[in-house]
Amino acid sequence: MKVLIATSTIDFDPSEVAVPWKILSEAGHEVQFATDTGEQGRADPRMLDGNGLGIWKPLLRADARARAAHAELVQDARFANPLRYEGIDVDGFDALLLPGGHAKGVKPYLESRVLQDAIAGFFTADKPVAAICHGVVAVARSKNPATGKPVLFGRKTTALLERQERAGYLLTRRRLGDYYLTYPVTVEAEVKAALATPGDFRHGPLPVLRDTPDHLSRGFTVRDGNYLSARWPGDVHRFSRDFLDMLA
Repeated sequence: MKVLIATSTIDFDPSEVAVPWKILSEAGHEVQFATDTGEQGRADPRMLDGNGLGIWKPLLRADARARAAHAELVQDARFANPLRYEGIDVDGFDALLLPGGHAKGVKPYLESRVLQDAIAGFFTADKPVAAICHGVVAVARSKNPATGKPVLFGRKTTALLERQERAGYLLTRRRLGDYYLTYPVTVEAEVKAALATPGDFRHGPLPVLRDTPDHLSRGFTVRDGNYLSARWPGDVHRFSRDFLDMLA
């Protein structure tokens, strides 16, 4: 199947792009990319090198497995030649994956009306859509053209939890200011506002340990029909495997 991964040109989360790309590609799916500028995307460097994270570096930056996957990703020809959002043809893809990233460089991705219209098109066509972390914000901002309501209205979802976002901010604000707060409103609060009821937001178990290929149960996802969501890089292996099941 042909899967589109849309990212920001800069500051996307390397775990949430590279791990799904690697798992989908190894399963035989063709993965294409799109960015807001049509230029090759660049991951948030702090999530790769841990610069400025201080003693929290082992906890907050991408783990070794994700960094290795990212090193492979940047050699991929399709990653080097992405579409612009304006070039996305929903009919030309079988599925869509929306990763996250919290540094300010992701704002063009989260705020693009062109991308939001494409996301709505995937929902209207009932094609598989997977979103993780801040990627759920891009979904929450997308409107059903027939009703004018958010495409998530009436669906169940998860996303980056407020407790996670606030913890990242509090642990790093002395060195990094509001680096961990993309907007004054948290991801969880904005996503809940797009739902039919706040109870449609699923928190899942306390996110403590990252999942791995051998410990998928540490991850948490929510599936509602052809829509799949997850919370943070610690869910990414479970998220990727559950998305594979959807594509099957």
